[in-house]
Amino acid sequence: MSTLRVTAFIASQYDKAMQQPSYRFLLLLLGLPLHIIRLVVVLVQPSTTTVFAESERRRQELVDQEKKKQAFFKQEKSVQVTSQIVDARLKQELSGQNEGELLQRLRRDVSTFLTKPIGFTVGLVLALPMYVLLMIYANPYVKYIAECLLMMVYVVFGVTALVFTILYLSPFDPAINLLGEQASREQIEAFNRVYGLDQSYFTQLWQAVQGVWTFDLGQSYEGNEEVVQTIFRRFPVTLQLTLLSLILAIVIAVPAGIYAAVKRHSFYDQFFMFVALIGLSIPSFWLGLVMILQFSIQLGWLPATYSSTNNLSLLMPAIVLGTSLTAAVARMTRSSTLDVIQEDYMLLAKAKGLSGWTVIVKHAVPNALIPVVTIIGLQFGGMLGGAAVVEKVFNISGLGSYIVDKQFIPDIPAVLGGVIYIAIVISIINLLVDLLYAFLDPRIRAKMKEY
Repeated sequence: MSTLRVTAFIASQYDKAMQQPSYRFLLLLLGLPLHIIRLVVVLVQPSTTTVFAESERRRQELVDQEKKKQAFFKQEKSVQVTSQIVDARLKQELSGQNEGELLQRLRRDVSTFLTKPIGFTVGLVLALPMYVLLMIYANPYVKYIAECLLMMVYVVFGVTALVFTILYLSPFDPAINLLGEQASREQIEAFNRVYGLDQSYFTQLWQAVQGVWTFDLGQSYEGNEEVVQTIFRRFPVTLQLTLLSLILAIVIAVPAGIYAAVKRHSFYDQFFMFVALIGLSIPSFWLGLVMILQFSIQLGWLPATYSSTNNLSLLMPAIVLGTSLTAAVARMTRSSTLDVIQEDYMLLAKAKGLSGWTVIVKHAVPNALIPVVTIIGLQFGGMLGGAAVVEKVFNISGLGSYIVDKQFIPDIPAVLGGVIYIAIVISIINLLVDLLYAFLDPRIRAKMKEY
Protein backbone atom coordinates (compact mmCIF):
# COMPACT_ATOMS: atom_id res chain seq x y z
CA MET A 1 0.00 0.00 0.00
CA SER A 2 2.90 2.32 0.73
CA THR A 3 4.34 1.75 -2.77
CA LEU A 4 0.96 2.54 -4.33
CA ARG A 5 0.74 5.81 -2.41
CA VAL A 6 4.25 6.79 -3.53
CA THR A 7 3.55 6.02 -7.19
CA ALA A 8 0.23 7.88 -7.07
CA PHE A 9 1.94 10.86 -5.43
CA ILE A 10 4.70 10.93 -8.08
CA ALA A 11 2.12 10.71 -10.87
CA SER A 12 0.00 13.53 -9.42
CA GLN A 13 3.04 15.79 -9.06
CA TYR A 14 4.02 14.95 -12.63
CA ASP A 15 0.57 16.02 -13.87
CA LYS A 16 0.77 19.33 -11.97
CA ALA A 17 4.30 20.13 -13.09
CA MET A 18 3.53 19.36 -16.75
CA GLN A 19 0.90 22.09 -16.73
CA GLN A 20 3.58 24.76 -16.19
CA PRO A 21 5.70 25.51 -19.29
CA SER A 22 9.03 25.95 -17.47
CA TYR A 23 8.69 22.75 -15.45
CA ARG A 24 7.32 20.92 -18.50
CA PHE A 25 10.53 21.70 -20.37
CA LEU A 26 12.69 20.54 -17.46
CA LEU A 27 10.68 17.33 -17.04
CA LEU A 28 10.95 16.51 -20.73
CA LEU A 29 14.68 17.25 -20.66
CA LEU A 30 15.57 15.40 -17.44
CA GLY A 31 13.34 12.42 -18.28
CA LEU A 32 14.30 12.29 -21.96
CA PRO A 33 14.93 8.48 -22.20
CA LEU A 34 11.62 7.70 -20.49
CA HIS A 35 9.69 10.21 -22.60
CA ILE A 36 11.18 8.92 -25.84
CA ILE A 37 10.11 5.37 -25.02
CA ARG A 38 6.60 6.41 -24.01
CA LEU A 39 6.29 8.69 -27.05
CA VAL A 40 6.98 5.73 -29.32
CA VAL A 41 4.30 3.79 -27.46
CA VAL A 42 1.84 6.66 -27.89
CA LEU A 43 2.53 6.93 -31.62
CA VAL A 44 2.19 3.19 -32.14
CA GLN A 45 -1.06 2.91 -30.20
CA PRO A 46 -4.21 4.04 -32.02
CA SER A 47 -5.52 7.39 -30.86
CA THR A 48 -8.79 7.37 -28.96
CA THR A 49 -9.60 10.96 -29.84
CA THR A 50 -12.05 12.05 -32.50
CA VAL A 51 -10.37 15.32 -33.34
CA PHE A 52 -9.83 14.39 -36.98
CA ALA A 53 -12.94 12.26 -37.44
CA GLU A 54 -15.07 15.29 -38.27
CA SER A 55 -12.54 17.03 -40.50
CA GLU A 56 -14.93 17.02 -43.43
CA ARG A 57 -17.67 18.56 -41.35
CA ARG A 58 -15.27 21.22 -40.12
CA ARG A 59 -14.16 21.88 -43.70
CA GLN A 60 -17.73 22.47 -44.76
CA GLU A 61 -18.19 24.90 -41.86
CA LEU A 62 -15.10 26.81 -42.95
CA VAL A 63 -16.40 26.91 -46.55
CA ASP A 64 -19.71 28.37 -45.37
CA GLN A 65 -17.90 30.94 -43.20
CA GLU A 66 -15.64 31.96 -46.09
CA LYS A 67 -18.57 32.36 -48.49
CA LYS A 68 -20.50 34.48 -45.97
CA LYS A 69 -17.43 36.67 -45.42
CA GLN A 70 -16.96 37.14 -49.18
CA ALA A 71 -20.63 37.99 -49.61
CA PHE A 72 -20.56 40.48 -46.73
CA PHE A 73 -17.51 42.31 -48.08
CA LYS A 74 -18.70 41.80 -51.70
CA GLN A 75 -15.44 40.13 -52.64
CA GLU A 76 -16.57 36.91 -54.28
CA LYS A 77 -13.75 34.57 -55.25
CA SER A 78 -13.54 31.49 -57.40
CA VAL A 79 -14.22 28.03 -56.04
CA GLN A 80 -10.56 27.11 -56.40
CA VAL A 81 -9.31 30.13 -54.42
CA THR A 82 -11.95 29.57 -51.75
CA SER A 83 -10.92 25.92 -51.48
CA GLN A 84 -7.26 26.90 -51.07
CA ILE A 85 -8.11 29.37 -48.29
CA VAL A 86 -10.26 26.80 -46.48
CA ASP A 87 -7.63 24.07 -46.83
CA ALA A 88 -4.97 26.37 -45.37
CA ARG A 89 -7.14 27.26 -42.35
CA LEU A 90 -8.12 23.63 -41.81
CA LYS A 91 -4.50 22.52 -42.01
CA GLN A 92 -3.48 25.15 -39.45
CA GLU A 93 -6.25 24.13 -37.03
CA LEU A 94 -5.55 20.43 -37.32
CA SER A 95 -1.81 20.98 -36.93
CA GLY A 96 -2.30 22.89 -33.68
CA GLN A 97 -4.78 20.34 -32.37
CA ASN A 98 -2.46 17.52 -33.35
CA GLU A 99 0.49 19.01 -31.47
CA GLY A 100 -1.59 19.73 -28.37
CA GLU A 101 -3.27 16.34 -28.46
CA LEU A 102 0.05 14.53 -28.83
CA LEU A 103 1.46 16.29 -25.76
CA GLN A 104 -1.71 15.54 -23.79
CA ARG A 105 -1.56 11.89 -24.77
CA LEU A 106 2.12 11.69 -23.81
CA ARG A 107 1.44 13.31 -20.43
CA ARG A 108 -1.47 10.97 -19.71
CA ASP A 109 0.53 7.95 -20.81
CA VAL A 110 3.55 8.74 -18.66
CA SER A 111 1.35 9.62 -15.68
CA THR A 112 -0.54 6.33 -15.98
CA PHE A 113 2.72 4.45 -16.45
CA LEU A 114 4.22 5.95 -13.29
CA THR A 115 1.25 4.84 -11.16
CA LYS A 116 2.25 1.22 -11.73
CA PRO A 117 5.05 -0.25 -9.57
CA ILE A 118 6.90 -1.52 -12.64
CA GLY A 119 6.53 1.88 -14.28
CA PHE A 120 7.78 3.63 -11.17
CA THR A 121 10.85 1.36 -11.06
CA VAL A 122 11.61 1.76 -14.77
CA GLY A 123 11.18 5.51 -14.50
CA LEU A 124 13.51 5.60 -11.50
CA VAL A 125 16.20 3.90 -13.59
CA LEU A 126 15.71 5.92 -16.77
CA ALA A 127 14.83 9.32 -15.30
CA LEU A 128 16.26 9.73 -11.79
CA PRO A 129 16.88 13.51 -12.29
CA MET A 130 13.21 13.90 -13.21
CA TYR A 131 12.21 12.24 -9.93
CA VAL A 132 14.49 14.60 -8.01
CA LEU A 133 12.81 17.56 -9.73
CA LEU A 134 9.36 16.18 -8.86
CA MET A 135 10.33 15.84 -5.19
CA ILE A 136 11.54 19.45 -5.20
CA TYR A 137 8.31 20.53 -6.88
CA ALA A 138 6.20 18.66 -4.31
CA ASN A 139 7.42 20.74 -1.34
CA PRO A 140 6.48 24.44 -1.73
CA TYR A 141 9.27 25.65 0.54
CA VAL A 142 11.95 23.57 -1.16
CA LYS A 143 10.54 24.60 -4.52
CA TYR A 144 10.71 28.27 -3.57
CA ILE A 145 14.29 27.93 -2.31
CA ALA A 146 15.36 26.06 -5.46
CA GLU A 147 13.83 28.71 -7.72
CA CYS A 148 15.51 31.47 -5.70
CA LEU A 149 18.87 29.70 -5.97
CA LEU A 150 18.37 29.33 -9.71
CA MET A 151 17.51 33.02 -9.93
CA MET A 152 20.64 33.77 -7.92
CA VAL A 153 22.70 32.04 -10.60
CA TYR A 154 21.17 34.34 -13.23
CA VAL A 155 21.87 37.36 -11.02
CA VAL A 156 25.51 36.40 -10.49
CA PHE A 157 26.18 35.91 -14.19
CA GLY A 158 24.27 39.09 -15.01
CA VAL A 159 26.36 41.04 -12.49
CA THR A 160 29.49 39.47 -13.96
CA ALA A 161 28.62 40.61 -17.49
CA LEU A 162 27.61 44.12 -16.35
CA VAL A 163 30.62 44.79 -14.13
CA PHE A 164 33.06 43.37 -16.66
CA THR A 165 31.57 45.55 -19.41
CA ILE A 166 31.87 48.68 -17.26
CA LEU A 167 35.49 47.88 -16.41
CA TYR A 168 36.27 47.00 -20.02
CA LEU A 169 34.91 50.37 -21.22
CA SER A 170 36.76 52.25 -18.49
CA PRO A 171 39.11 54.94 -19.84
CA PHE A 172 41.86 53.77 -17.48
CA ASP A 173 44.59 51.55 -18.92
CA PRO A 174 45.80 48.91 -16.43
CA ALA A 175 49.16 48.51 -18.16
CA ILE A 176 49.99 52.23 -18.08
CA ASN A 177 48.69 52.67 -14.52
CA LEU A 178 50.87 49.84 -13.21
CA LEU A 179 53.95 50.11 -15.41
CA GLY A 180 53.99 53.91 -15.54
CA GLU A 181 53.78 56.32 -18.41
CA GLN A 182 57.46 55.74 -19.18
CA ALA A 183 56.83 52.10 -20.07
CA SER A 184 57.76 51.10 -23.59
CA ARG A 185 55.34 49.74 -26.15
CA GLU A 186 56.92 46.29 -25.87
CA GLN A 187 56.37 46.25 -22.09
CA ILE A 188 52.73 47.30 -22.46
CA GLU A 189 52.11 44.65 -25.13
CA ALA A 190 53.78 42.01 -22.96
CA PHE A 191 51.61 43.01 -19.98
CA ASN A 192 48.41 42.84 -22.06
CA ARG A 193 49.47 39.48 -23.51
CA VAL A 194 50.18 37.96 -20.09
CA TYR A 195 46.79 38.96 -18.65
CA GLY A 196 44.80 38.42 -21.85
CA LEU A 197 43.96 42.09 -22.34
CA ASP A 198 44.91 41.88 -26.02
CA GLN A 199 42.00 39.54 -26.72
CA SER A 200 38.54 40.56 -27.91
CA TYR A 201 35.74 41.70 -25.60
CA PHE A 202 33.71 38.51 -25.99
CA THR A 203 36.74 36.28 -25.39
CA GLN A 204 37.57 38.12 -22.16
CA LEU A 205 33.93 38.09 -21.09
CA TRP A 206 33.68 34.34 -21.67
CA GLN A 207 36.84 33.79 -19.63
CA ALA A 208 35.40 35.88 -16.80
CA VAL A 209 32.11 33.93 -16.83
CA GLN A 210 34.00 30.65 -16.99
CA GLY A 211 36.13 31.78 -14.06
CA VAL A 212 33.02 32.43 -11.96
CA TRP A 213 31.70 28.96 -12.77
CA THR A 214 35.01 27.26 -11.90
CA PHE A 215 35.89 29.54 -8.95
CA ASP A 216 39.07 30.56 -10.72
CA LEU A 217 39.16 34.29 -11.39
CA GLY A 218 42.85 34.32 -12.21
CA GLN A 219 45.47 36.63 -10.76
CA SER A 220 45.21 40.30 -9.95
CA TYR A 221 47.19 42.72 -12.08
CA GLU A 222 48.71 44.38 -9.03
CA GLY A 223 50.58 42.07 -6.70
CA ASN A 224 49.97 39.00 -8.92
CA GLU A 225 47.81 37.41 -6.18
CA GLU A 226 45.21 34.70 -6.65
CA VAL A 227 41.93 36.63 -6.60
CA VAL A 228 39.81 33.88 -5.03
CA GLN A 229 42.30 33.24 -2.24
CA THR A 230 42.59 36.97 -1.54
CA ILE A 231 38.81 37.31 -1.35
CA PHE A 232 38.51 34.33 1.00
CA ARG A 233 41.16 35.92 3.20
CA ARG A 234 39.60 39.41 3.26
CA PHE A 235 35.88 38.66 3.18
CA PRO A 236 35.61 37.15 6.70
CA VAL A 237 36.88 40.43 8.19
CA THR A 238 34.21 42.44 6.35
CA LEU A 239 31.54 39.91 7.27
CA GLN A 240 32.59 39.96 10.93
CA LEU A 241 32.45 43.77 10.95
CA THR A 242 29.00 43.95 9.34
CA LEU A 243 27.58 41.21 11.56
CA LEU A 244 28.77 42.98 14.70
CA SER A 245 27.30 46.25 13.42
CA LEU A 246 24.02 44.48 12.65
CA ILE A 247 23.81 42.92 16.12
CA LEU A 248 24.47 46.25 17.82
CA ALA A 249 21.88 47.96 15.63
CA ILE A 250 19.17 45.36 16.30
CA VAL A 251 19.80 45.23 20.04
CA ILE A 252 19.55 49.02 20.33
CA ALA A 253 17.14 50.05 17.56
CA VAL A 254 14.29 47.51 17.82
CA PRO A 255 13.52 48.00 21.56
CA ALA A 256 14.03 51.77 21.25
CA GLY A 257 11.69 51.98 18.25
CA ILE A 258 8.99 49.92 19.98
CA TYR A 259 9.22 52.00 23.15
CA ALA A 260 9.08 55.22 21.11
CA ALA A 261 5.91 53.99 19.40
CA VAL A 262 4.27 53.05 22.71
CA LYS A 263 5.23 56.45 24.21
CA ARG A 264 4.15 58.34 21.12
CA HIS A 265 4.59 62.16 21.26
CA SER A 266 6.40 61.90 24.59
CA PHE A 267 9.71 63.58 25.30
CA TYR A 268 11.53 60.28 24.82
CA ASP A 269 9.87 59.72 21.45
CA GLN A 270 10.81 63.14 20.13
CA PHE A 271 14.32 63.00 21.56
CA PHE A 272 15.10 59.56 20.19
CA MET A 273 13.76 60.36 16.73
CA PHE A 274 15.88 63.51 16.73
CA VAL A 275 18.95 61.43 17.62
CA ALA A 276 18.04 58.91 14.91
CA LEU A 277 17.81 61.72 12.36
CA ILE A 278 21.27 62.91 13.37
CA GLY A 279 22.55 59.33 13.04
CA LEU A 280 21.26 59.17 9.47
CA SER A 281 22.89 62.50 8.62
CA ILE A 282 26.40 61.99 10.02
CA PRO A 283 28.99 60.84 7.42
CA SER A 284 30.72 57.61 8.42
CA PHE A 285 34.24 58.87 7.77
CA TRP A 286 33.71 61.97 9.95
CA LEU A 287 32.24 59.97 12.82
CA GLY A 288 35.13 57.51 12.58
CA LEU A 289 37.74 60.26 12.75
CA VAL A 290 35.99 61.89 15.73
CA MET A 291 35.86 58.57 17.61
CA ILE A 292 39.54 57.90 16.90
CA LEU A 293 40.44 61.36 18.17
CA GLN A 294 38.35 61.01 21.32
CA PHE A 295 38.62 57.36 22.38
CA SER A 296 42.03 56.45 20.96
CA ILE A 297 44.21 59.56 21.02
CA GLN A 298 42.81 61.51 23.97
CA LEU A 299 41.42 58.78 26.24
CA GLY A 300 43.42 55.81 25.00
CA TRP A 301 40.59 53.38 25.63
CA LEU A 302 40.43 51.72 22.23
CA PRO A 303 42.99 51.05 19.48
CA ALA A 304 42.84 53.44 16.52
CA THR A 305 43.45 50.78 13.90
CA TYR A 306 42.25 47.23 13.41
CA SER A 307 44.27 44.31 14.69
CA SER A 308 43.25 40.68 14.26
CA THR A 309 44.72 39.88 17.70
CA ASN A 310 42.64 42.52 19.53
CA ASN A 311 38.87 42.05 19.51
CA LEU A 312 38.30 45.55 20.90
CA SER A 313 39.72 47.01 17.70
CA LEU A 314 36.45 46.06 15.93
CA LEU A 315 34.24 47.93 18.40
CA MET A 316 34.65 51.45 17.05
CA PRO A 317 34.35 50.41 13.37
CA ALA A 318 31.21 48.44 14.20
CA ILE A 319 29.66 51.42 16.00
CA VAL A 320 30.51 53.77 13.13
CA LEU A 321 29.19 51.38 10.48
CA GLY A 322 26.07 50.54 12.48
CA THR A 323 25.09 54.12 13.32
CA SER A 324 23.09 54.75 10.17
CA LEU A 325 21.61 51.24 10.32
CA THR A 326 20.53 51.78 13.93
CA ALA A 327 18.82 55.04 13.03
CA ALA A 328 17.06 53.56 9.99
CA VAL A 329 15.86 50.44 11.85
CA ALA A 330 14.65 52.48 14.83
CA ARG A 331 12.58 54.81 12.66
CA MET A 332 11.11 51.92 10.68
CA THR A 333 10.33 49.97 13.88
CA ARG A 334 8.54 52.97 15.36
CA SER A 335 6.53 53.62 12.19
CA SER A 336 5.56 49.96 11.70
CA THR A 337 4.61 49.52 15.37
CA LEU A 338 2.42 52.64 15.26
CA ASP A 339 0.53 51.23 12.27
CA VAL A 340 -0.06 47.91 14.03
CA ILE A 341 -1.14 49.48 17.33
CA GLN A 342 -4.02 51.23 15.60
CA GLU A 343 -5.48 48.00 14.19
CA ASP A 344 -8.82 46.67 15.45
CA TYR A 345 -7.44 43.36 16.70
CA MET A 346 -5.20 45.28 19.10
CA LEU A 347 -8.29 46.86 20.68
CA LEU A 348 -9.85 43.40 20.87
CA ALA A 349 -6.79 42.01 22.66
CA LYS A 350 -6.92 44.85 25.19
CA ALA A 351 -10.67 44.28 25.65
CA LYS A 352 -9.93 40.67 26.64
CA GLY A 353 -8.05 41.99 29.66
CA LEU A 354 -4.48 41.52 28.49
CA SER A 355 -1.94 43.92 29.90
CA GLY A 356 -0.49 46.66 27.72
CA TRP A 357 2.99 45.20 27.28
CA THR A 358 1.60 41.69 26.76
CA VAL A 359 -0.46 42.99 23.84
CA ILE A 360 2.56 44.81 22.45
CA VAL A 361 4.96 41.87 22.72
CA LYS A 362 2.61 39.07 21.63
CA HIS A 363 0.47 40.83 19.03
CA ALA A 364 2.04 44.09 17.90
CA VAL A 365 5.72 43.18 17.56
CA PRO A 366 5.34 40.01 15.40
CA ASN A 367 3.09 41.85 12.95
CA ALA A 368 5.33 44.92 12.88
CA LEU A 369 8.53 43.03 12.11
CA ILE A 370 7.91 42.43 8.39
CA PRO A 371 9.00 45.91 7.18
CA VAL A 372 11.72 45.95 9.85
CA VAL A 373 13.17 42.70 8.53
CA THR A 374 13.03 44.16 5.02
CA ILE A 375 15.01 47.27 5.93
CA ILE A 376 17.52 45.20 7.92
CA GLY A 377 18.12 42.89 4.95
CA LEU A 378 18.55 45.77 2.51
CA GLN A 379 20.82 47.73 4.84
CA PHE A 380 22.93 44.68 5.67
CA GLY A 381 23.52 44.01 1.99
CA GLY A 382 24.48 47.64 1.48
CA MET A 383 26.84 47.52 4.46
CA LEU A 384 28.78 44.65 2.91
CA GLY A 385 29.55 46.79 -0.10
CA GLY A 386 29.59 50.13 1.69
CA ALA A 387 32.03 49.22 4.44
CA ALA A 388 34.93 50.46 2.33
CA VAL A 389 34.93 53.94 3.90
CA VAL A 390 34.98 52.56 7.44
CA GLU A 391 37.63 50.02 6.50
CA LYS A 392 39.80 52.79 5.10
CA VAL A 393 39.41 54.97 8.20
CA PHE A 394 40.33 52.16 10.60
CA ASN A 395 42.88 50.50 8.31
CA ILE A 396 40.93 47.24 7.98
CA SER A 397 42.04 44.91 5.20
CA GLY A 398 38.54 43.93 4.20
CA LEU A 399 36.78 43.29 0.92
CA GLY A 400 35.38 46.81 0.63
CA SER A 401 38.75 48.54 0.79
CA TYR A 402 40.16 45.87 -1.53
CA ILE A 403 37.62 46.75 -4.25
CA VAL A 404 38.21 50.48 -3.80
CA ASP A 405 41.98 50.06 -4.13
CA LYS A 406 41.66 47.96 -7.27
CA GLN A 407 38.95 49.81 -9.19
CA PHE A 408 41.07 52.77 -10.26
CA ILE A 409 43.69 50.59 -12.00
CA PRO A 410 41.25 48.96 -13.05
CA ASP A 411 42.23 45.52 -11.81
CA ILE A 412 39.43 43.65 -13.57
CA PRO A 413 39.82 40.19 -11.93
CA ALA A 414 40.06 41.66 -8.42
CA VAL A 415 37.12 44.07 -8.75
CA LEU A 416 35.04 41.47 -10.55
CA GLY A 417 35.70 38.87 -7.87
CA GLY A 418 34.84 41.23 -5.02
CA VAL A 419 31.60 42.40 -6.60
CA ILE A 420 30.55 38.84 -7.48
CA TYR A 421 31.02 37.56 -3.94
CA ILE A 422 29.13 40.53 -2.53
CA ALA A 423 26.32 39.81 -5.02
CA ILE A 424 26.22 36.19 -3.90
CA VAL A 425 26.03 37.15 -0.21
CA ILE A 426 23.32 39.75 -0.88
CA SER A 427 21.28 37.18 -2.84
CA ILE A 428 21.57 34.70 0.04
CA ILE A 429 20.51 37.41 2.50
CA ASN A 430 17.45 38.23 0.38
CA LEU A 431 16.53 34.54 0.32
CA LEU A 432 16.84 34.32 4.11
CA VAL A 433 14.73 37.47 4.48
CA ASP A 434 11.99 35.97 2.30
CA LEU A 435 12.02 32.77 4.35
CA LEU A 436 11.90 34.83 7.53
CA TYR A 437 8.75 36.49 6.20
CA ALA A 438 7.07 33.09 6.11
CA PHE A 439 8.24 32.36 9.66
CA LEU A 440 6.82 35.63 10.98
CA ASP A 441 3.57 35.87 9.02
CA PRO A 442 1.24 32.85 8.72
CA ARG A 443 -0.50 34.49 5.75
CA ILE A 444 2.73 34.33 3.77
CA ARG A 445 3.15 30.69 4.79
CA ALA A 446 -0.31 29.95 3.43
CA LYS A 447 0.52 31.65 0.12
CA MET A 448 3.79 29.73 -0.16
CA LYS A 449 1.91 26.45 0.28
CA GLU A 450 -0.32 27.42 -2.63
CA TYR A 451 2.68 28.49 -4.69
